[in-house]
Amino acid sequence: MKIALVQINPIIGDFSYNKKKILDACERAHAAGSQLVIFPELVLSGYPPCDLLERNAFLAAHDKALATLRTELPAVDVILGCIEVRSTVGGGKKLYNSACIIQGGKVVETVQKQLLPTYDVFDEKRWFEPGTVSKVFEWQGIRFGITVCEDIWHSEIGEYQKDPVADFFADGSIDCLLNISASPFQRGKEEVRHRLFQSICRAYSVPLLYVNQVGGQDSLLFDGRSLAMNASGEVTAKAKGFAEDMVILESGSWRGPLAEPVAEDETAAVHDALVMGLRDYVGKCGFRSVVLGLSGGIDSALTAALAVKALGPENVLGVALPSPYSSDDSMEDAQMLADNLGFRFEVLAISELFASFKKTLGPLFSGMAEDLTEQNLQARIRGNLLMALSNKFGHLLLSTGNKSEMAVGYCTLYGDMNGGLAVISDVPKQLVYALCRYINVEQELIPMRTITKAPTAELKPDQCDQDDLPAYETLDQILELHLEAHLDADEITEKGFDRELVEDVLRRVRLNEYKRKQAPMGLKVTSKAFGYGRRYPNVQNFRA
Repeated sequence: MKIALVQINPIIGDFSYNKKKILDACERAHAAGSQLVIFPELVLSGYPPCDLLERNAFLAAHDKALATLRTELPAVDVILGCIEVRSTVGGGKKLYNSACIIQGGKVVETVQKQLLPTYDVFDEKRWFEPGTVSKVFEWQGIRFGITVCEDIWHSEIGEYQKDPVADFFADGSIDCLLNISASPFQRGKEEVRHRLFQSICRAYSVPLLYVNQVGGQDSLLFDGRSLAMNASGEVTAKAKGFAEDMVILESGSWRGPLAEPVAEDETAAVHDALVMGLRDYVGKCGFRSVVLGLSGGIDSALTAALAVKALGPENVLGVALPSPYSSDDSMEDAQMLADNLGFRFEVLAISELFASFKKTLGPLFSGMAEDLTEQNLQARIRGNLLMALSNKFGHLLLSTGNKSEMAVGYCTLYGDMNGGLAVISDVPKQLVYALCRYINVEQELIPMRTITKAPTAELKPDQCDQDDLPAYETLDQILELHLEAHLDADEITEKGFDRELVEDVLRRVRLNEYKRKQAPMGLKVTSKAFGYGRRYPNVQNFRA
């Protein structure tokens, strides 16, 4: 029997669009001879719908779309993720996050998600009631154990008392474990998934089918990479990463096409994730084009290269905004970048505006030396001009700050932090360099001088980032240990870092929480990004 694993890129709440995607995929699967078509978690609504789940009109639209979908399907059986309204007799939430099995135009079974994640970017207990039973569904003589996303992560997360997978084997067995998922991407996630899936397959001598959502949804990036794995833990079929795809495999052998190598370079994966996330955010928000400031530095160069890859050069406007401290080299590098990538490039000099601002403020600043205030003025003038271009021409403004800078507040509120999307705000500086080298593998698109020169904001004479910050190699290591491994100063110092330096970095992280709360949304590629998954108070006096 042929089974189709289908990963589509839904739009949250666009039921007509999502339904059409599902129907089109089912038609293609049916034409290719498939008898069963499997889709990801909450595919009809898109994941995560968040507090839309609290609106009765949203739930009614979902149910109407599901009712019409099942009557319009071709002659295939379908398993897909949906919202299920439950009886609230006895209390609890009124909704389940469920897998829905459709045969002959009817919903013949639903399977409720049992493990509801409430860590990092997840908060499913806010909206859903957990299921209680691991259900087996028999199809064409094959006993499928059906799970929804987190249900197979018991051993990896270590926070759950219940193991839905083990329950399938407590009183019997299954022929295949099925997991429909909306599992977000982050660096290293693919390796973790493969290790987890292999351990389950080998422990229970059972093959596994995994169907994952793909696409960008706000800050979350879903990588797809749906797969089949045999009982020995060998990947026997695999869908593309970061793109819609359908994989048709044979039951029994569980073999199908391998759309990409099982092991993928993580820098390449981050690149593809950012391109997909940028394209989806711009398109799903109704924009067609973007604008960004070009400093001649590496961060804006990387952001521009990602934007061109995502949207095409004709939809990217790069603007240099030189001040009295901008070097000729920086302007040349910005121009060369635009020439190499083929996007429109404009120059708006800010020297006269900067002088006018200082003149206006002169009476109040009289007798005071220039300091960070005047540096920030330049960034804020640039931010205003870029927002004016965004307003006038309908471009989405991209901010270009990286994670290392955002962490320690090396950015200007209402200046270079202006924007509608912070494309690389979860990309540490060392990864910025790696991504630029990756982009340049076949051709020098990003000027080599942009990559090799010392980073500088050029807001005062002879300025260099390392005048104000630790070396990025050291800073990134400290930040990763603190933000992703959750280590405090004592624990980081024990790993060989200077105590005074560690305390200074952690102090900066703490003091700049208020800035990050006002930053544009960023795209998540690490295990702990600023924003949706990191919930720290602005005002707090805890010291470890």
